Amino acid sequence: MFYTLDKQKLMKKILTLLFLVSFLGASNAQLGKILKDVKKVITNEEDGEVGLGLKEALKFGVEEAVQKLSTENGYLESPYKILLPEEAIVVVNKLKKVPGFQDVEKNLVEKMNQAAEIAAKKATPIFVNAITSLTIKDAMNILLGEKDAATRYLDSNTRQPLYNEFLPVIQSALDEVNARTYWTTAVDAYNKIPFTKKVNPELDDHVNNKALDGLFSLIQVKEEKIRTNQSERKTDLLKNVFARQDK
Repeated sequence: MFYTLDKQKLMKKILTLLFLVSFLGASNAQLGKILKDVKKVITNEEDGEVGLGLKEALKFGVEEAVQKLSTENGYLESPYKILLPEEAIVVVNKLKKVPGFQDVEKNLVEKMNQAAEIAAKKATPIFVNAITSLTIKDAMNILLGEKDAATRYLDSNTRQPLYNEFLPVIQSALDEVNARTYWTTAVDAYNKIPFTKKVNPELDDHVNNKALDGLFSLIQVKEEKIRTNQSERKTDLLKNVFARQDK
């Protein structure tokens, strides 16, 4: 854990120390070593603050994304609404002419988004683990990187674990809202239509990836706000850390 020091107090102590060392007659070599050690102390303290600030920013982004998307209609009524995969569109377009399947696309889209909302609630612990593992080097690269550097860090470090964690949840959630049974029935009906090429597209992987895309996209929105809008920096730590990238 890093502890942020009061910079004025720190500098006062350092200047007092240097004065005393000079007064006691330290050599130039000794003074050089002391100055080098002082620089190391200041750098470590500042790097620690950067690490804490980036972790706080990521935490805010994750909390906002998970909270928004895991609520009822969080995906369905957002820019991250999950639509049918292309191969499924062929099926539903044909089925619209079959009695009982006129609303198949609308029903499936609602069910897929409901499943994603259920799965999103499982995301926080995995994100938190990645944020906790953030190193000082990672933090500095993120702070001085592109406006989506923090989001890309999370994506590269959590997408696969999230995918693995989400998949059984997505499958269970799809079953909970009867989506997979409904889709199987729809595909069976489609495959019985004369002169159609038989298909068997699955929803699991598609819904899983689109659910994750939505989470990362919303985290990126929050990151950009914190980087570019000072009013979004709600704590002193965020103000101090992100002021460095404003210069």
